[in-house]
This record gives sequence, C-alpha cells and structure tokens, in this order.
Amino acid sequence: MKWLKRLFIAFFSLGLLGVAAIVAAYFYVLPDLPDVTTLKTVKLQTPLRIYSSDGKLISQFGEKRRIPLKLEDIPKPLLQAFIATEDARFYEHKGIDPIGIIRAASVMLATGEKKQGASTITMQVARNFFLTRDKTIIRKVKEIFISIHIEQLLTKDEILELYVNRIYLGQRAYGVGAAAQVYYGKEVGELTLAEMAVIAGLPKAPSTLNPITSKTRAKARRNVVLMRMNEVGYINSAEYQAALDSPITAKYHGAVIDLYAPYISEMARDYLVEKLGEEEAYTGGYDIYTTVDSKLQLDAQKALRNNVYAYDERHGYRGRVKELWTTTALEAEEITAKLKQTGAFQGMQPAAVMTVDEQTATVMTAKGETIELPWDGIKWARRFITNKRQGKAPKLATDVLKPGEQVWIRNNGSFWQLSQVPLVASALVSLDPHDGAIRTLVGGFSFYTSQYNRVTQAKRQLGSNIKPFIYSAAMEKGYTLATLINNAPINKPDTRQGTAWRPKNSPDVYGGPTRLRVGLAQSINVMSVRAMRYAGLDATIAELVKFGFDPADLPRNESIALGSPSVTPLQVVTAFSVFANGGFLVEPYFIERVETANGAIVEQANPTLACKPAVAEPLMTSDDPFAAMAHELQANNSEQDLQADDALICGDANSRYAPQIISEQTAFLITEALKSVIWGGGDWSKGTGWNGTAWRAARVVKRRDIAGKTGTTNESRDTWFSGFNPKLATTVWVGFDDHSQELGRTSWNANGAKDQISLAEAGAKTAGPGWNEFMKDALAGTPEIPMSPPEGIVSARIDLATGKLTRKTDHTSKFEYFISGTEPTEYVTDQEDNSDIFIDKAEEDLFQ
Repeated sequence: MKWLKRLFIAFFSLGLLGVAAIVAAYFYVLPDLPDVTTLKTVKLQTPLRIYSSDGKLISQFGEKRRIPLKLEDIPKPLLQAFIATEDARFYEHKGIDPIGIIRAASVMLATGEKKQGASTITMQVARNFFLTRDKTIIRKVKEIFISIHIEQLLTKDEILELYVNRIYLGQRAYGVGAAAQVYYGKEVGELTLAEMAVIAGLPKAPSTLNPITSKTRAKARRNVVLMRMNEVGYINSAEYQAALDSPITAKYHGAVIDLYAPYISEMARDYLVEKLGEEEAYTGGYDIYTTVDSKLQLDAQKALRNNVYAYDERHGYRGRVKELWTTTALEAEEITAKLKQTGAFQGMQPAAVMTVDEQTATVMTAKGETIELPWDGIKWARRFITNKRQGKAPKLATDVLKPGEQVWIRNNGSFWQLSQVPLVASALVSLDPHDGAIRTLVGGFSFYTSQYNRVTQAKRQLGSNIKPFIYSAAMEKGYTLATLINNAPINKPDTRQGTAWRPKNSPDVYGGPTRLRVGLAQSINVMSVRAMRYAGLDATIAELVKFGFDPADLPRNESIALGSPSVTPLQVVTAFSVFANGGFLVEPYFIERVETANGAIVEQANPTLACKPAVAEPLMTSDDPFAAMAHELQANNSEQDLQADDALICGDANSRYAPQIISEQTAFLITEALKSVIWGGGDWSKGTGWNGTAWRAARVVKRRDIAGKTGTTNESRDTWFSGFNPKLATTVWVGFDDHSQELGRTSWNANGAKDQISLAEAGAKTAGPGWNEFMKDALAGTPEIPMSPPEGIVSARIDLATGKLTRKTDHTSKFEYFISGTEPTEYVTDQEDNSDIFIDKAEEDLFQ
C-alpha cells in the first residue's frame, strides 16, 4: 500500500507539474501570440488580373496564384481526401489531437523515425497564417495554443475553408482552386478522383511530390491518399481500384490568357502599383477591367503586324539568321535542337533550309515538320542595301537561299513565306470619340523585343497630320471651304529659326489659287503656311493648345504649319476625335473599373462626355392639373428634342462633360474636308476629278462615313495616318525608334526597264495601309453613319475655279457647305478672271 500511495503521489505530482508547465508555457508565449480574431476578416493574397472590357483575361501579375473558393464550391471528395490524409479526426478534436500525438509518438519509438505527423489541419492553419516553419519547441508550443484559440473562434467548416484556400501546393499555386488550374487546367469541380488525390497529397512535400517534376513519387503519394480514403470509408473498393489504375496526367498550365495585349496590361499594372504600392497591388486580388475591346484589339494587332511586315519586305532581305551547316547536313534531331534555342514570336518561326530548287525551297521547323516555300513566298526577297536602295528582284530561289541556313518563316494567311524580324517601329491607338475610351492600343510591333510604349511615350514630329488644326484656326478667323488660297511658292521666308525657312510643296508643283477643301485634301504645304499666316502664329498656337497639345512642344515659328511639333500618337488621336464628336475635347482613359476579389467595385470610370448636359426637369410643387399638363407637354417636347439631337445631349447629374473647344459647325466643315482626303472630288468623266492623298482608304474601307489625314515629315522620318468615323477614331504611326533613320524609298525595275523606279515612303503608303486594314475590319458589319449638317450650316452652289456663287449646274460647279453668314454673296461671271488680282491681294494681306 505504501508503494501504491507513493506511486499515486508521484503521478499526481507529475500531473501537477505538467499542468504547471503548460500554464507557465502559455503565459511565457502569451505576449507573442497573435490576435487570431484577424482570421475573421482575413484577406487571402491573390494576384492582380487585367481584363478587356468584354471580360477577356489580358494578364495576371503576382508571385502567388490563388483562386479563393467557398467551401460549398469545392467537391466533397477533394475535402475528404485532405481530411483522410492530413487529419482523420478533424471534426472530433479541439485543435490538437491527443490520439494522433500518441500514435505518432508510438510509431517514432517503435521505428526510430518520424513516419507519421501529429499536426492537425487547425495546427497547419495556425502555422500558415501566423508562424514560421522553424522546427523549435517554442514554435510548437505557440502552434498548439493558437490552434486552441482558432477552434474557439471559428467553426470547423470555416477552418477547413481557410486551409484549402491557403495551403501551398507547389508551382506557385496556393489553394486547391489554383492547383486545379496549374496541374490540370481545370476548375475544381471538373477534377477526377485520382486528380483530387494527387492534389491532396501535395501538402506534405510540394516540391518532391510534385506530379510535374516527380511523377513516380507523386503517384506513390497519390496511392497513399486513396488508401486512406478507402480505409475511412470515403470511397469504395471499386472507386479505389479505378483511381489506382489512372495514370499521372498532370502538366503545367499557365494563366489562361484570353487576349494578349501586353502594352495596355502594363499601363494598367503601372496605374495600380502607383496608386496602391506593389505589395497591395500584386496580392490584393484586384481585377482591372480596361476599356479595350478584345475583337478590335486583335484587329489592331493584326493590322499593325501586317503593315510592318509589308514595309520591311519592300526594303529588301537582310539575309539568314545564322548558318547551321555548310557541306554535310545535320541529323534531324540536331537541327530541331538548334532551332528550339530560338523562340517563335509574332507569327514567325525559326526554320532550317533543307533543299533549294529553282523557285521553291523546303525548310524544317523546330517541331521537325517539313514545309515547302513557294516562289510567291520567296520572290519578295531583293537584297537589302539601304533603306533607300534595294537589289534586283531575284529570278531563282537559289539567289536568296541555300541549304544549311537558319531563317524565319511565317504563314501570311495564304501560304508559307520567307520572313525576317522587322527593324521599323509602329504604333496604333483608337478611341471612342464620344467619351475618350481607348478601344485599342498597340505600342509596338513586338512587346517581346521592346517594351517601349510608342503610343504614350514616343514624341514624334507630326508632319501634315497637323494641317486640319491649322485650317481650323483659319476657319475660326473667317476662312471657308471655298476660300481660295494661293498655291504658289512662298516669297517671304520665316527667319525666326535663325535661317531663312522657305517651305516647298511635295512634289514641288504649284497650281495657283486653290480652294481650302482641295488644299487640305491634297496636303498642299504652301497653302497650310498661308492659312497659318492668315490666322496668326499666336492664334494658331492657341488653337493647337485647345486641341490638347502641350505648349512646350509647339515651336514659335512657321514650321508649325507643316508639323514640326513632336507629339505622341495618343495626343494625336485625341485631337482628331474633336472633329468626330462635334467639337469636344474628351479625356482619353483606359480603366473602366477596378474590382476586389469578391466583386466589389472600388473604382469606376467617370469619363468626360462629348455632349451638352440635358436640362434638368423642373420640380413639381403644386397639384394644379394645368401645371401637370404643362409639365407633361414640356417633357414630351424635351424627349423629341433629345431624339433629334441625341448626339449632343447626354449624361446625368453625376456626369463630367468635355469642353467644347470648337463649334459643331467648324468640326463638321473640317470633317467634310477630311472626307475629301479619302474620296477626292470633281467629276472624272468631265476631266475635273482629283484624288486626295488617302485615296487608297476609299478602295479598302469602302465606306462613306470615314475621314482622315496623311502625315509625312522631312526625309520621311515619321509617317502618320489619322482618321475616324463617328464611332471610332484611330491613329497609326510608322518610323524608326532612332530619330536619325529615314524610312527611305522603295526602288524596283518595272516591266524590264533598265532604270529603277523609286518611290518615297510617306503617310499614305507607309502608315495608311495599317489604318485601312484596321478600320475595314473594325467597322465590318456596322452600318454607315450619315453625318447630317448641324444647325447653322447652309449649302450653296459655287464655281470651282473662283469659289463664288454660280448659276451653272455643270462640272464647273458644286454645292459646298458654309457656316451661315459666311457663304459667298457674289456670283461669278463668264468674263471674270481675277486670279492675278487675288494673288496680289493675298500676298499684300499676308505680308503686311
């Protein structure tokens, strides 16, 4: 009895000491225990995602991939797989599992190895949220007490939901939602039992048990998970055996990008990082919806790419990438291995030339495929000499290619052809002229080769794209579309630049007094200078500032009339939108809204609208039936007015409105002149027809609701085409990033002639085709929008030679639009010929 008594006292004392030790340990670590109530409002780190306006994923930023899910959205077998493997008594214990601890200790004592863990799911949540993975006694003590606190605060389902969303599962995937995407490219509800078991087996060792890098170990671990599920009764024997027989099919799946638009995604990323900081932007789970339309963006990227390829091929072939062999051909495996060292991009693939016949060649791709290049895919490859000069057209494929060369090839939509990486740069941007929403933005030929965003960052000389704004200033001073401006050499040079600046036409041809409409349509330089002189340099600069151009970019000399200011394509398309929308300067924007991971909108765009605010309805303060009738009549009249003029009245009390910088009438008249840039004028059957500089747009786009302007700078360093229809404004720029490089000329021998024909690159030829292709595709299937003259516009039949009124109805006359009160008042006479008088008077007025 004494020994039993002593043994009881010993055990009791040890128990007290154990309790005391636990209490002491608790108070020792208490100051360091975190506030577990934060789990009630925990925000799981999720990546930043960028979308198009129609919900296509453009890009994803952030080191951790996570797709938070509600517990009810996760398949029950997947949850059971985790519970069976990690914590079979999860719904029975209070955060720590004494039975599990004893079992793990027994196994360790029996084998000398730690083969079974004792951490519960709750303990893993505690570790993942609040602790490091350091293997120390103090950390384990903290883990136990935090787990007990968690169990007191949260329900079992809440704990399990945190666990399956937080747990690291390899390949930067956190949580089961991301793991399903990364390993199988599926939603969790689409996973098979075997796939669920693979994912549930990963928490133990995400790297060594990874099904992508360690298929054998992953399969063994999967089978352990399935065995445990069968043992605890979650699956039956048939399900168990079927899953065991399934192969490991996991492979890496990146973020499912629906729309590759890297320049706009970088702009969105920069915006949020600047606003919130990197940590919050990359982990806060924000979704940015841009204004970009996915269909239009694809159209823009294709048009820019095709246009750049076309320019590059016009200027000749620069030769092979490298030589893979000279005499003895390599084995196919060696060829493909070397080709795989060069990645494909922008539709181009690296290829090895295998054989060359008279007018065909066969090449091998990095996949080992053999492709035949037809003569139509080779004959473009004249030798590149300079941007201004190319070699003779090849007659045989052997003039261009030889076996053993590594080259680029691409499929142009019709056949495979020889290609090369273009050196020229380009940009394309379009926006909705009614609110400034950027619908497409392509900052360069390839984001892979250059992240420089030429739409927003490249300031380039504007060239003749500036002329609509010059004429706008002149029209506000009294010019009309019928005003005659002297198309003759400038006799009085501008000396503000330190040297005598005397502009010339291109080509150097002059036609005497010419109507303003024709001068803008044919981009006649000296007429633009004279229009600027008429308006005045200060007034012209003020006009350009109104259109959104930076005063610091506007030189105070007459070269401004021909486009010497350096501006960005985004500034240009914004300025051209003023003509498209009736005279309003909208603010371009590219972020429609920003949402949190749970769909709450934290930022919503409030764009400037190109319209006038609707008049607020008067408040009804009386029950007088006559007042009610009057109110209803006024409302009906207002509705009719709104329908008649809905393009200029819109918005509500919360709307922001763009300033109207020119009158609707001036915007209409400039647009009319810009239509002539495309459609020309006159009567070709009577010999009076004439083309505008962008006549190709008429043949390609084939719509009457388009208007535009070409632009070319000195020595063709920059080429532009900007234009619009009432719904979409677009600017295309083509040039070299190195300002000193000229776009040059294209030369060729026509019809066997000995002397080469040479044609300079210019806005219509170089930038225009990109605009034409894009607008044709972008507007396809949409109805033409007739542009009716606004109130205050009248028409009168004028004589084409003098701009005066005429009673004739033949090819020497036409109806012209005027702002009411500016139309001519004199009629032309048959004997009248006062062109000399006009020239003298014009010179006198311009130079006084």
